[in-house]
Amino acid sequence: MKTITVAKGDGIGPEIMDATLKILKAANAQINIEEIEVGEKVYLSGNTSGISKDAWQTIRKNKIFLKAPITTPQGGGYKSLNVTMRKSLGLYANIRPCKSLHPFVSTKHKDMDVVIIRENEEDLYGGIEHQQTDEVVQCLKLISRPGCEKIIRYAFEYARLYGRKKVTCFTKDNIMKQTDGLFHRVFDEIAEEYPNIENEHWIIDIGAARLADTPEMFDVIVMPNLYGDVVSDVAAQIAGSVGLAGSSNIGDSCAMFEAIHGSAPMIANQNVANPSGLLQGAILMLNHIGQTEVAEKIQNAWLKTVEEGIHTFDVYKEGVSKQKVSTSEFADAVIANLDQHPTVLEKVHYEKGITFNLPKYERKAPAKKELLGVDIFVQWNGEEADQLAQLLQQLNNGDAQLTMITNRGVKVWPEGFEETFCTDHWRCRYQTAEGNVIDNESVIKILSKAWEHQIDVIKTENLYLFDGQRSFSLGQGQ
Repeated sequence: MKTITVAKGDGIGPEIMDATLKILKAANAQINIEEIEVGEKVYLSGNTSGISKDAWQTIRKNKIFLKAPITTPQGGGYKSLNVTMRKSLGLYANIRPCKSLHPFVSTKHKDMDVVIIRENEEDLYGGIEHQQTDEVVQCLKLISRPGCEKIIRYAFEYARLYGRKKVTCFTKDNIMKQTDGLFHRVFDEIAEEYPNIENEHWIIDIGAARLADTPEMFDVIVMPNLYGDVVSDVAAQIAGSVGLAGSSNIGDSCAMFEAIHGSAPMIANQNVANPSGLLQGAILMLNHIGQTEVAEKIQNAWLKTVEEGIHTFDVYKEGVSKQKVSTSEFADAVIANLDQHPTVLEKVHYEKGITFNLPKYERKAPAKKELLGVDIFVQWNGEEADQLAQLLQQLNNGDAQLTMITNRGVKVWPEGFEETFCTDHWRCRYQTAEGNVIDNESVIKILSKAWEHQIDVIKTENLYLFDGQRSFSLGQGQ
């Protein structure tokens, strides 16, 4: 008997959770439930994180969390509880299977069977944002080698353990050569350890287009956080409906299972919501805790119910569906089909004893790190880059001189174009003419002179070589 933490959430959450738990009980899932309250009521009680300390302790104690959708109030500095939970509990892998149910649920892709594996902790979801000038705000995109290694290795292990034949990586490393470039490089490194699994890389834009058009090209797809958030919803929708998809969030010690859709307050308390997404999350949970026979029984009963045309309003279609049912009626229909199997849709069978034995990340020896220069970011309200360059050249010294100015990443000095529109946010690069190594004292001299000349420096970024490799971007137009 396994004790799990359950949160019924907001909006349609309590209805679909009650339906899901009713099915789990009828299928004889060996679980005990400890319920906590998270979400809107907790937020509005004055807790900006949406969860109490006691609830945190319950989740950490039980390690397994089944969560219905929650509502984050608009404005007021409320944090996304989903993001907080994933990061705080180290739930680095988000897994979303997307398989079509043709011909019983409408889809243009009858052969679709794709698993999206999304990095869950970093990227732009660090939420590190600043307003730097009157006209410009910034969001930091953080990609780490440990984060890349963990999620990419998980994707290949998933493919190996579940008999998948190919792992595809989506990035935008033709533009973001440092951040997405690291993700792609680590993918190539780890792919070499799995010679029996095909691997490929796609730029995210054309990859997403191909997924939407021809999903049968893909098997397992792994990608950074933001792309994964968008693409996994697209994949679920083109498979049939976002309302039918569940997901797992896996860490080294804890795991969270949920539907991928929101709390849908506009249809709450009407007994019309589809519980399938949360039920799919619960099936992933049962497999995770080793109760594969129960998971198999419920999934086959659910497939049988869908096959019989017993549908909630969101997927009901005249001429295909046979009966439009409520939330509770759908749960009863699944229960009535326990121990039965689909006859048209593919029957599922889950192997026992599948466990992920992923190695602990080992930090590599530090690289040789050499300082080549500094980018100072300044707020300046003028429009002529040549005028700004004249001001900034007053900061030149024997160690480093102004070599470039960019605005929104486009080089505007020297030899900029008058057609380039500039904001009040300027990146100004100082290096030696020969590109030699400098020291931190040289940076301090530049900043001290900036203060003396009343130049508004809002941020600095050092320019490094790591083991002799340039590790910073150039300006567009260079």
